[in-house]
Amino acid sequence: MIEKILNIAESSEQLSPLDKGLILLNVNQLESHTNFIWDELTQEYIQFHFGLKGTTKVHFNQKQYTIDLQEEQSLLIYNPNQKLPLDMDVQKDSSVISLFVKIELFHSFFSEVADHIPFLNEEHRNKKYYDQSPITPETILVLNQINKLKFQDHLQQLYLKGKAYELISVYFNQSAEAAKSCPFLMDDEYLSKIKQVKDIVVENMINPPTLTELSEDVGLNLKKLKQGFKQVYGSSVFNFLFDYKMEFSRKLLDSGKYNINEVGEKVGYSTASHFISSFKKKYGITPKKYVLSQNRIR
Repeated sequence: MIEKILNIAESSEQLSPLDKGLILLNVNQLESHTNFIWDELTQEYIQFHFGLKGTTKVHFNQKQYTIDLQEEQSLLIYNPNQKLPLDMDVQKDSSVISLFVKIELFHSFFSEVADHIPFLNEEHRNKKYYDQSPITPETILVLNQINKLKFQDHLQQLYLKGKAYELISVYFNQSAEAAKSCPFLMDDEYLSKIKQVKDIVVENMINPPTLTELSEDVGLNLKKLKQGFKQVYGSSVFNFLFDYKMEFSRKLLDSGKYNINEVGEKVGYSTASHFISSFKKKYGITPKKYVLSQNRIR
């Protein structure tokens, strides 16, 4: 039924109805630009779109309004008062994962914690909702597990269903933390300085400056720097840097171009044992076992 109303050109894609009111679309590294259309997608569904690679354009109102979904960005769209059919242009060599969840299913497994999730609290209940934000390393990990792991046919449905629910959980764990203090309430100069802090630590991840040095570099006192960074990125400066280094190292391991020692050095670890310990702390698996698991599914 869904396959008939989804207009798909050349692509590597998988559309999976996982549960009553839960549908997953995985579009992976297209060989050419592709337009996806699902005219019968109703306002009963919450739409989650996750850009893993490249650029995707999500159109609304017969292309009168377009949102650019960039790499490692997420988009949540819900409008109970207006039908929002899927109209998505996925560029060549791009990857995107979309999840469609019926609102009654969504309420059923979040009912006890609804007040803690901005999307479900009384202020937003039965109202249209839009959120576009960066994808956290935790979310990227789940997305890549959906994208890469291959199970036998009789187990794949169960695996994907579990990962879809996990994806929703990590997404709202991220957004609930960020919603405690909205970064858009900051003035532009303050927000710009906080983003500058992030850029500095990422560019110098092998030998990052201290918080005091960062404070002096961007012209913010230490207290405002700590508070502002937590508001915008949902963690402390060095917890953010740890997550970034682990995700960067995982991508280097995926490339197959570097051994474990080389990857550790590239993200700032002087010994392989320290890097292995950190990687296992983050992902629950050693780099060697991670590489072996990826090789088995390629």
